[in-house]
Amino acid sequence: MSDAAGGVSGDKIWLDGGFVDWDDANVHILTHTLHYGLGVFEGIRCYRTDDGRSAVFRLPEHVKRLYDSAHINLLEIPFPRDRVQNAVLETLRANRLEEGYIRPLVFIGDGAMGLHPGDNPIRVAVIAWPWGKYLGEEGMERGIRAKVSTFARHFVNAKMTKGKTCGDYVNSILAKREALLDGYDEAILLDTQGLVSEASGENVFLVKGGVIHTPPLTTVLDGITRDTAIELARDKGIDVVERSITRDELYIADEIFLTGTAAEVTPIREVDHRQIGEGSRGPITHTLQTAFFDVVSGRDAKYERWLTTV
Repeated sequence: MSDAAGGVSGDKIWLDGGFVDWDDANVHILTHTLHYGLGVFEGIRCYRTDDGRSAVFRLPEHVKRLYDSAHINLLEIPFPRDRVQNAVLETLRANRLEEGYIRPLVFIGDGAMGLHPGDNPIRVAVIAWPWGKYLGEEGMERGIRAKVSTFARHFVNAKMTKGKTCGDYVNSILAKREALLDGYDEAILLDTQGLVSEASGENVFLVKGGVIHTPPLTTVLDGITRDTAIELARDKGIDVVERSITRDELYIADEIFLTGTAAEVTPIREVDHRQIGEGSRGPITHTLQTAFFDVVSGRDAKYERWLTTV
């Protein structure tokens, strides 16, 4: 459950192959990832479908990306992929969650200190908890306010961008905190060439003249919800173009929306004090929101392959 302070709590956490009580899932203060940030993670959602099932959305794709992230960072996960995939389902059952958010985490344990972790153990945890709309229920309908951050997204050769690496998210935290302190809901980051990259934890799409545009994968994470939105749009006959986007194109877009496991499909109504389109959720964003929630609620049999029943 979520506690009053805005944190999370639950009953059990899967840690290194078995379950421990929530409050006993502790690590040593010399845990290498705690000091240097080298670890990888995933964010996954489980939904309660209309027919009463609990179903995890695109579970195999998320677990594959976890292993890809580990491979990029020279981390060898000490469990086969199907074991971690099953651990996600087991963790939901152990916490009696009909729906919620799941966080697999791969991290380097304690032992050697210094930048080289030596033969420190590679540890794996799976945590699950209830989590509502990341950017708020009102934001899902009305749209949120965003600002272009003063922080740039990682350059591809400064830090590889295809993995969900723990330390990379310091960049996101700085951008997010800056946006909130300035009275906005979210930050949009540019890459080091000054082109639109992604938000602090979401992929960015804009709509112009009935066509959806989104940055190419050069400097952005290959989001699973991003991929979902592109497929849903194209299946509905909406053109999607992956191309470089300038900052001022955001200002004159008809619609802008974000996608992500936490954010799902969230519209943006304002960027840098410029109203976007009509200043509310646009028709194409609404169409994709509806399509997305039809899928995760089990109402669209065409995409049943994306649901793994708990």
